[in-house]
Amino acid sequence: MINNRIRIAIQKSGRLSEESFRLLQSCGIYIKPRKEQLFCHSDNFPLDLLLVRDDDIPSMVSEGTCDFGIVGTNVLQEKLLQRGNDAKNNNEIIQYLGFASCRLSIAVPKSFAYQDITSLKKCRIATSYPHLLLDFIQKNNLDMEITTLTGSVEIAPRLGIADGICDLVSTGGTLEANNLREVETVFKSQAVLIKSPKQLSEEKQKIAKLFQNRVEGSELANGSKYIMLHAPKSALSLIVTLLPGAERPTVLELQGDTTKVAIHALCRESIFWETMEKLKMAGASSILVLPVEKMMN
Repeated sequence: MINNRIRIAIQKSGRLSEESFRLLQSCGIYIKPRKEQLFCHSDNFPLDLLLVRDDDIPSMVSEGTCDFGIVGTNVLQEKLLQRGNDAKNNNEIIQYLGFASCRLSIAVPKSFAYQDITSLKKCRIATSYPHLLLDFIQKNNLDMEITTLTGSVEIAPRLGIADGICDLVSTGGTLEANNLREVETVFKSQAVLIKSPKQLSEEKQKIAKLFQNRVEGSELANGSKYIMLHAPKSALSLIVTLLPGAERPTVLELQGDTTKVAIHALCRESIFWETMEKLKMAGASSILVLPVEKMMN
């Protein structure tokens, strides 16, 4: 029997996992994971889900075990550097997803006399991302020693096995709790949708394209707003320029008022109170801003 279901790998647990499930739900793909179950499937879309460690995702996708994967660019780039940029095994980035944003940074104890990047000369840096750190060292012509650890990197300076660390930073709370301060950003990361370089059957290609379109539509809708307002015809050009990230708006005549028009526009950027105040000062009235749930070009 031919299996025409596509398979996607996501992180088993953690923030990236939660956000990935939310993305699938926004695409109209419903999956109910069961406790400790590593393989799930959708009943309303031909998609199966594999829940794995995030650092296994790039390999599973490049080898064709999974057709797609959702992973942080930090993990993706670390694996790419580890393989020596082997082009034949490279995964294609389909979509930057905008969630799970963080940065890989060098941090040192607060007592460390840090002035600039040259202060790290001859330092031992503990990290779980040795290849990304080495790439940073080489690009900046630094003389540093890398100590590779698989976990609890933040306690390395207190144990005396490193002078500083290179680890993922989101809010900085973990660094603060361990009396460390961030001094250099090595790599900025966010979640991406990746696709296997392996060729799909014609039927699976159709399903994969449909899936990609849904993800793209979900990301377009995320952060976009639909705005409706009334505007004097004399201020039409000014008001259109104030609409953030808008395509060509729809302009409609108002019944019973020849001096005003109704403007409907899709804005690809957030609309803040300051923007609405500027629109009102320009003569706009009856301003209504609506969230966009779904979109498709």
